[in-house]
Amino acid sequence: AQKPGHALDQRFYVDEEIYALELERIVYRNWIVAGHQSQFAKPGDYKVFKVGGESAIIVRGVDGSIKAFANVCRHRGSLVCLQATGNTRKFVCPYHGWTYDTDGKLIAARDMPEDFDWDAHGLRPVSCDVVHGLILVCFSDKPPSLDNCKKEMAEPMAMFGFEDLKVAAFKEYAIPANWKLSIENYQECYHCATAHPDYARMHTLMLDRRKRDRVQKHMQDRMESCGLREIYIDHIDTAARPGEIGYGYSRTAMFEGYKTGSKDGEPVAPLLGTLTDYDGGASDMTFGAMSFVLAYSDHVVVYVFTPVDLKNSRCDIYWLVRGDAEEGKDYNVDELTWLWDVTTEADKTIIVNNYKGVQSRYYRPGPFSGMENPERIYVEWLLQELARPL
Repeated sequence: AQKPGHALDQRFYVDEEIYALELERIVYRNWIVAGHQSQFAKPGDYKVFKVGGESAIIVRGVDGSIKAFANVCRHRGSLVCLQATGNTRKFVCPYHGWTYDTDGKLIAARDMPEDFDWDAHGLRPVSCDVVHGLILVCFSDKPPSLDNCKKEMAEPMAMFGFEDLKVAAFKEYAIPANWKLSIENYQECYHCATAHPDYARMHTLMLDRRKRDRVQKHMQDRMESCGLREIYIDHIDTAARPGEIGYGYSRTAMFEGYKTGSKDGEPVAPLLGTLTDYDGGASDMTFGAMSFVLAYSDHVVVYVFTPVDLKNSRCDIYWLVRGDAEEGKDYNVDELTWLWDVTTEADKTIIVNNYKGVQSRYYRPGPFSGMENPERIYVEWLLQELARPL
């Protein structure tokens, strides 16, 4: 049996039945960040978003709203849209040519009987919502409520001007390992000093509580004069309210001399939102079980971890800057992406090695350290969700 306070048993990483259960009870039940509204500037702008065995087309309709549809033809089930992104007035199935408009309505199907019900054969909708600029998708027919999340996250997200940001860079990282190992790794900083020297010289998460409180106070004293308010929200994992998305917000100080997450700690883009100066902090936000946001004073990094299959996962990273910032003048993409690109490449190696190890006949789950408390809570939540009835 799974031992409390310990890493997950081997079966959670290698068992196809458990993976199938995770898809139904966790992955498809959760809201997942699938982009930012700036990626859908014009009607007809679309993106295909894949999670596990599902594929959704996210598109801005002629009415200006952003919707999502299952990327499955209503004729014989072929994938409809094969291109990752683009702009179109209609989606044409490559198999038999059934054609849908950007509202998912079937508008062409050859040689169908006279009594054929066109209205009943539109693309099936997938739950899609916009939370202060971020696009969230959920593959459940009964998605968790976003109401309180929208309400409580409004102020922290407004401080950074989330509605007016734009995606300056995007990268997909293919990770040949079970999806949970990626999220477990992201949840803790016990490994940071060993594995991430660049991250560790600027972020204070690996300090003991006493030292961290000292630098934290220094940042808090500066926050207000920089246009920030101190906010703490914790409805993450086991603290999530029943029937609602889990969400949270907190801000943590960086080491003295670092204004942002860059090679030299100096700004890499213009200040965001209502900020007037650098307080030397970085904000963490959480949306659901697979989407994480890191907001520096001058740019935002969005991390999304999703399963591909039992043995493969994907990490999508979006780097966001002010909507009016100009590439080459206000920011350089290489400088902007440097820290989290090198960190993610290092994490990929760690996660793959971890996956090889947990498949060994000699693997026995060890106890979590004090610094791995968020991971311990995440594992407790995961087990709780798996035990919940469908």
